[in-house]
Amino acid sequence: MFIGEYQHSIDQKGRIAVPAKFRSQLGTGVVVTRGLDHCLFIYTETEWQELAQKLVALPLTQANSRAFVRLMLAGAMQVSLDSQGRILLPDYLREYAGLNKEAVIAGLFNRVEIWDKQKWQEYKARTEAESDEIAEKLTDLDI
Repeated sequence: MFIGEYQHSIDQKGRIAVPAKFRSQLGTGVVVTRGLDHCLFIYTETEWQELAQKLVALPLTQANSRAFVRLMLAGAMQVSLDSQGRILLPDYLREYAGLNKEAVIAGLFNRVEIWDKQKWQEYKARTEAESDEIAEKLTDLDI
């Protein structure tokens, strides 16, 4: 299970250190892809296989399904953790997420997200301000 929020720097080569608490769960390789809200999603190989199977089962005839599958699958890249626990984020993924030097790595149970630090702070402030409204909408889901 991935939980917590960590701040890390991205070096000039595009590498970012994965929090030590996450490394043992991730193994030696992960899949990084475009996430929602312009962040990046990181999945273990097992979680990625499960998600990919669900994505390819979506109806090919629906434009929204095709678009979402393209967003997630075409943007995906398998990456390895180096000896220092860093992963190399491809240029196109860093551009998509607007990642510069400072980033936030957030654990969300079965995946990890990487955010530009400023975008994360803005997103978090907006979400915290709307937390009561969000909670009310979730009551329909028995949460």
